[in-house]
Amino acid sequence: MKKQFDKKRQNLQELMEGDNVWLEAKNIHSNQPSKKLDQKRYRSFKISKDIVQEVFQLELPEEQAIHNVFNEDLLIQCRKPQFKGKHMDPAPSLNIINDEEEYKMEEVMNHRK
Repeated sequence: MKKQFDKKRQNLQELMEGDNVWLEAKNIHSNQPSKKLDQKRYRSFKISKDIVQEVFQLELPEEQAIHNVFNEDLLIQCRKPQFKGKHMDPAPSLNIINDEEEYKMEEVMNHRK
């Protein structure tokens, strides 16, 4: 019975330690007013450990207060863009201070009174 179950449950993405993966925002709660306005996935993280079949430990920054072990279903393998124009910058890191997200600003572009 175990053999039949394992046929369907295999590492289809072939993830390994050291690979970069995008983290799906499926079960992560943020302070956005609606799920529609929230990010669909967070920036790429490095896999630090392959715990068991389809379960991986990620290297998360210390300011993210979430558990660092995720199932393969919540991870998407990062691939290099095939074309020059398809390069995407990673999303900014999520800093949560006093239950609110905070970002660092470089400059103010426009200002109206």
